[in-house]
Amino acid sequence: MDNVLQSAGGHETLLEIHDLHVEYDTDDAVVHALNGFDLTLRRGEKLGLVGETGAGKTTMALSVLRLLPPRVGKITQGSVTYDGIDILNASPKEMLALRGAKISMIFQDPMTSLNPVITVGDQILEVLKLHFPDMRREDRDAKVDEIMKLVGIPPSRKGEYPHQFSGGMKQRIVIAMALVSEPELLLADEPTTALDVTIQAQILELMKQLKEKFNSAMVLITHDLGVVAEFCDTVAIVYAGEVIEQGSVEDIYARKNNHPYTSGLFNCIPDLHTTADRLEPIPGFMADPTDLPQGCSFAPRCPHCTERCLNESPNMYLRGSHGIKCHRFSGEEAE
Repeated sequence: MDNVLQSAGGHETLLEIHDLHVEYDTDDAVVHALNGFDLTLRRGEKLGLVGETGAGKTTMALSVLRLLPPRVGKITQGSVTYDGIDILNASPKEMLALRGAKISMIFQDPMTSLNPVITVGDQILEVLKLHFPDMRREDRDAKVDEIMKLVGIPPSRKGEYPHQFSGGMKQRIVIAMALVSEPELLLADEPTTALDVTIQAQILELMKQLKEKFNSAMVLITHDLGVVAEFCDTVAIVYAGEVIEQGSVEDIYARKNNHPYTSGLFNCIPDLHTTADRLEPIPGFMADPTDLPQGCSFAPRCPHCTERCLNESPNMYLRGSHGIKCHRFSGEEAE
């Protein structure tokens, strides 16, 4: 693996995460952020990763890029394979070559993702300098102009600084930085959270167009089921650091068979076709990651909880492409 930019290639499966466990060792306690996380992503696929705040979605993305906080965050078990490359055993030099060139990330807050004392054009240009050192300066400048046009910012503004742009424009610059090297995998961590609804729609439409242009696979991290239905091909529902339901958008949104947690998320969404005095929130709080339950992590909040749920962790039960990690579906084929 002398040059990870010359990747294994030819793999239909682009990213595979298996039994990933991540801990944050803090002064107060050990936080179990990921607990047997499994995920598979094919080339060109748009996957929505859905769950409450604290479910472990961002930790998953940081683990793929090996950007966990040093001396605090650590991967204790599992594997991450990108296009045949063993990410967890790659050297720092190899990871530096992967980040930004093959795998890019759009971070949650554009306000803190940009350097305030460097022009936006130079920040985009830096990606090309790092990953394409043999590219001529004229070609780099032309590439910066091209990507700025694609995200809807006039190239004439590349000499300006981040504070001269609105929040939505900053997010467009962050997207330009992530896509300028035409990566094969894009990790988008709630890219529209800090934006108003109108700008959200513009950013999502922009990402959809760019994804189609570059044919990048994408993991969209969000807590908005509406965005997932509009944007994604497949869905993975995350709770307490593990994927508890996965399948196509049609599988999940048909609402014929869902994990009780997924059903609870749907019940929190207003329905224009029914009249209700109030929504039905999921009772209780997410499992404490410093003190997880012995059996199913969702058991204390589940209306279908049994003695088995309290003592035994469920397997992922599969029906075609649809998988549900719940004892209620134990009659199906277990993974």
